[in-house]
Amino acid sequence: MSTLQSAIFDVINEKESIQFLQSLIQLDSVNPQGNEKRVAEAIQAYLKTSNLQVELDDLGNTRANLFVTYPNGTTDEKYLVYSGHFDTVPPGKIEWEHDPFSGEVVNNKVYGRGTTDMKGGVAAMVLAMKYLEQAGVKLKGKLQFVGTAGEEVDGFGAKKVVEKGQIDKATALVVSEPSENQIFHAHKGCLWLEITTYGKTAHGSMPDQGINSILTMNEFINSLKTYQFEYTPHPVLGHPTMNIGTIEGGVKTNVVPDQCKMTLDIRTVPGQNNERILIDIENLIKTVAAKSEATYELTVINSMESVGTLESDDFVQLAIATGKNHLDLDLKPSGVNYYTDASVYCPHLQVPAIIFGPGKPTLAHQPNEYVEIDKFIESIRYFMALAIDYLGEN
Repeated sequence: MSTLQSAIFDVINEKESIQFLQSLIQLDSVNPQGNEKRVAEAIQAYLKTSNLQVELDDLGNTRANLFVTYPNGTTDEKYLVYSGHFDTVPPGKIEWEHDPFSGEVVNNKVYGRGTTDMKGGVAAMVLAMKYLEQAGVKLKGKLQFVGTAGEEVDGFGAKKVVEKGQIDKATALVVSEPSENQIFHAHKGCLWLEITTYGKTAHGSMPDQGINSILTMNEFINSLKTYQFEYTPHPVLGHPTMNIGTIEGGVKTNVVPDQCKMTLDIRTVPGQNNERILIDIENLIKTVAAKSEATYELTVINSMESVGTLESDDFVQLAIATGKNHLDLDLKPSGVNYYTDASVYCPHLQVPAIIFGPGKPTLAHQPNEYVEIDKFIESIRYFMALAIDYLGEN
């Protein structure tokens, strides 16, 4: 780095950074309902005195995406997108040691829903851009933060970004989901299905007069046990998985059940096709239902593609070098089982993508969620350095 670049970390105000993160944690953006617009507006207000270009995209019903663009880019030849989402999962029914919407600081950790997943990452990316601009860094390429609504449910906000073509010229993507400041260059996709079998009700003492929907579902489950995915094992993600998440059926002990409902969680690896899997699953339930004269309904709850960028990719290698050269980080790229907004962006953009964020992946969706302040500040430095390394300076 040049003299200016080596000094940019001195611009970071740790107290201000923590307070900014706390302000985001204190905004309830649990999805459902989301209310991401309040988070977008808070960031917009925070950046009001900066020279960053901030655009709020109102999606209606208190939902919004936010675009923060660095002002000094002179070319779009390289266009780096920093990505994060504003919604969180609910705090859950287990009592927290610290108020989930307090942002309380204890033992060098900030506690609260979203500290790890992923307002910690969102805050770090926004602050990195603010401090770069404050340090007077003039980037050659384009740097933009895209904050979205709805990632925790269905990728609603990211799908709107793609639908509107708002980042179509991007050349690289960084998602600040929790990675404990390591690099993930691949993650699994998901296919969530709801399957309902319909039979015919009858008195429990005369089961031959009805069609038992639970037994039909049981036969379907047995067929799933022998189902073989078509795939090639991924070098870091390994194999696809399938999990039966819920099952419910019947109304009373002495009644033949005419309805049974099940949800299925399938996690895929690069190279698999969700549509192909869906066809296979439907063929299985169709065959089983026909044998028992039952009917069925199959609904896709969520479908996200898996993401994989080769470790040898130039951007991944640059991201590794950035950590080593400027923060003394020994980054060893790996993969993760959760999905991100990259599942929406990458199939459309066809660009290299990495995940790098300060939170611990194991704390996501857990009670007493926190982010370590040292990791949080370190991630701000990393995002500042990566932008300079990838986009260059004027």
